[in-house]
Amino acid sequence: YGWERNAGYGTPEHLAALRQHGATTLHRRSFAPVAQLRLL
Repeated sequence: YGWERNAGYGTPEHLAALRQHGATTLHRRSFAPVAQLRLL
């Protein structure tokens, strides 16, 4: 997810990891990309 490089922002690297691996317990469920994954 590139946590050490993105400071909590949805960088391309972070968004790609979300798509590939899904959300973790560290992700806010209100973060739009995470919320969208939950709808799939």
